[in-house]
Amino acid sequence: MSIQRSSFYAWMEKPKSKRQVEDECLTGLIKHSWLESDCVYGYRKLTSDLKDLGEACSKHHVNKLMKLKGMKAQVGFRKHKGHYSGKPAVVADNMLDRQFAVTTPNRY
Repeated sequence: MSIQRSSFYAWMEKPKSKRQVEDECLTGLIKHSWLESDCVYGYRKLTSDLKDLGEACSKHHVNKLMKLKGMKAQVGFRKHKGHYSGKPAVVADNMLDRQFAVTTPNRY
């Protein structure tokens, strides 16, 4: 690397920016909420939790911080109702065999 040693050490000693400090604080809050949910919540619910705590953050920023720290929502936590295909096992016979012939609307 073609940089001066003094530049490298000056870079190492440089104080953190305001954004880095805010991100570290926000990451700690995200991790705390995520662990409280037993690692189930994703970035949308965590954003809502943080807003309830009074933190100003967007869902995209929370998503980025979660990716950087390797936090993921648990997929498949809730069982979704599925649509079952195929024919029913037993089809009942049409015992009534009713004929519906209507001569005028709203008349029986």
